[in-house]
Order: sequence, then C-alpha cells, then structure tokens
Amino acid sequence: MPNSKHIDPSRQLSDVRYEIRGQLARRAQELERQGYEIISLNIGNPGLFGFRTPETMRLAMIENLAASEPYCNQKGIFPAREAVVMQQQGRGVMEVTAEQVFMGNGVSELIDLTLRALLDTGDEVLIPSPDYPLWTAATVLNGGRAVYYPCRESRSFMPDPDEVEALVSERTRAIVVINPNNPTGAVYSRECLEGLARIAEKHGLVMLSDEIYDQMVYPGAEFVPMATLCRQTLCGTFSGLSKVYRACGYRVGWVAFSGALDRAQEYLSAMDLLAALRLCSNVPGQWAVQTALGGYQSIQRLCSPGGRLYESRQAIIDAVDASPFLYLEPPRGSMYAFVGVNTGFFPDFDDETFALELLEQQHVLVAPGSSFNTQYRDHFRITTLPDRVLLAEVFKRIHAVLEPMARAAKKLEFV
Repeated sequence: MPNSKHIDPSRQLSDVRYEIRGQLARRAQELERQGYEIISLNIGNPGLFGFRTPETMRLAMIENLAASEPYCNQKGIFPAREAVVMQQQGRGVMEVTAEQVFMGNGVSELIDLTLRALLDTGDEVLIPSPDYPLWTAATVLNGGRAVYYPCRESRSFMPDPDEVEALVSERTRAIVVINPNNPTGAVYSRECLEGLARIAEKHGLVMLSDEIYDQMVYPGAEFVPMATLCRQTLCGTFSGLSKVYRACGYRVGWVAFSGALDRAQEYLSAMDLLAALRLCSNVPGQWAVQTALGGYQSIQRLCSPGGRLYESRQAIIDAVDASPFLYLEPPRGSMYAFVGVNTGFFPDFDDETFALELLEQQHVLVAPGSSFNTQYRDHFRITTLPDRVLLAEVFKRIHAVLEPMARAAKKLEFV
C-alpha cells in the first residue's frame, strides 16, 4: 500500500503573505476563465496598459543575443554593472566600483539574497508600514523578524525618525527604506532621509534603500538618493529596469553597495557566494542596462504635465475628490495611489471584504491596504497605469459598490 501521509508545506511559510498575487488574484483568474473581463489594478505592470520598453533597449538585447548564451560572471556582465557605477557617480557616490554591484533577476531576487547574507535567526529588520510585502516575506524566510515603523498618513506617509530609532534593539541589523514609496506614492524629504541615515550610522545598521521608482516623481517632489546621505555605514541601493523603463518581463535589477565598504568585506563576500550559487541572472536583459541608464530618460516626460502617468494620477485625484466615500494623500511618486475609505459612512469597513465584493460584482481587482502590513483596514491600493477613460470607469464601479454599502450602514443606525 502506498503511504498516504499528508504533505505539509514548510512551517517557515506560516507568516509569509503576498496578497497582491494571492487569493483575490486567483479568484480573478477563475472569473476570467468563465469569460469575464477583469480590470486588474492590483500590480504595477506597465506592459498590460500599453506602455512599451524603449526601442533602444530592445535593440541592445537583440544585437547581443549571441553573447547571451553562456553563463556570465555571477555579479553580472561588466557593461551593465559599469552603467550602474556611472549612474551612482553621477549622483555623487564616488566609491562604488563594478565589484560592489550585483545584477539580479529583478530587485525581488536581490532582496532575498541581501537578507540571506545578513541575517541570523532572530535578527530584526526595521521595515516601513505600509510596506512592500516582499521585504517582510524575505526577512521571515531568512530567519529574521520584521519590526514595523509607522509611516502615518498625517505625515504624508513619511516616517518619524524618532519613532524609528525607538524600535532599534540589540538584534536590529538593518533599516529598509522604500523611496519613492510603494504602496503610498510618498517621496521622502531630504530631512527625513537624513534622519534615517543618522540612525543607521549611529547604531551600525545596514541601510537597504529600495529605489526602484527613483525617477518616477511628479512636479514638486524631489528624489534624494539615500547613498548620498548614508556614508558612515553600509548602504545598499536597489533599482532596476522594470518600472522606470517599463521592462518588467526582462527581470533585471541591481543592488549597488556604498558607504563603509571597508567594514563590509566579509558580508560582500557572502553576497558573492550566494550570487555564485544561483550561477548568474538573466543575461539577455542585462545588455539593455547600459542603453537604459545612458539614454534618453522618457520617464520624465511621462511624469510631467501632459504625460500619461501625470494625467492618470490627476484623474485618480479628481475622482477621489468627487467622491464622498473616499480620500487620498496624493501620490508624489511611483505608480500607485493608496486610497482611503471614509469610515464615517462605513463604521465596519473591511478592506478585504470590499475588494472581494468589487471583484465579484464589478470585476475590478484592487489590493487591500492590509496586504501591505498595516494595522488598519480602510485603504486599498490601485496602480496609476490605466488611462483616464479606464480610470473613470473604475471609479464608477467602485462607487457602485460603496453606495449600497453606505445606504445599508445608514439604515442600521436607525434600527
């Protein structure tokens, strides 16, 4: 008789969540198989909304396909790493060389490798709340503990450095900063970033700065690279091709280390070991990096008045302003809006219940705010990638779900 013992998953996964592609997304796929058209706003995937990767990047890959068949160096091809070095030096970070740059299969892989090289069981990582949940997942999967510092809406979703420092313990190893921010669209001020940098330097913490949306900022906002402020401890700067260059499927990201490199040689050697164990990252996509970073930065046009991303962002702001049920801290960067729901109309509002009803009734897929490790459940995140026409339809459908909920809640008040 065959053994019928149940096959259980690893207990390490018990605290790992990634609802952006979780149960709601799976239900959306089921509805699509039944023939329904779903408006998927749960992830920032530019190619699904008509954005194209710059043609020069595609040509760079095609012209180098013959050189893409062997494995490359575990850190990545030299032209790609050197292009990152040139970008960093152009920003005033002069100590970086190609040896401190690691290419990966997207920033996602590098987040995992960076934390795997750093953490022992029980070590703590300071992570913003709301967060991009991959940071929490990678921390937990590598034996660490995520400690959340609040990014309050009353502060335009920027953290208070004093509150962050109060969370530092003997087990704290790193601070994670996501700027421009996913999911809130916040762009941190220089003063805020300087405060976080001083905390990392004072306590000898590794600064991990997720800057995948570095050039995706709107008028009035200034992006300040963390590596220009954090010099007396190790700083890892993460970026890639997926968002600014609309090349998600290329799966090309990088992390560049700067700051106190002399005190981090063993750690960087551990990173090199882990990079070698996965052999190398996707080679064809790496050939697009030099062209991307050195060429015309079309993202600036897209984020300026008249540009597609600017106009979509404004359409969301206008739609929220016109709704009695919603409110919004206008995003200053990235490709997301973190929309709040007026609980005065919905005292028992639950973001996951709302997201499921919106999907089932109106075939619109959003990400519940609590998916981003918040302690509150009255927000949802949408991407700003659709055009104005589609966004108008989206908010019409959102209103179609919220209005009956508000009427029902009002009736209950008089029962």
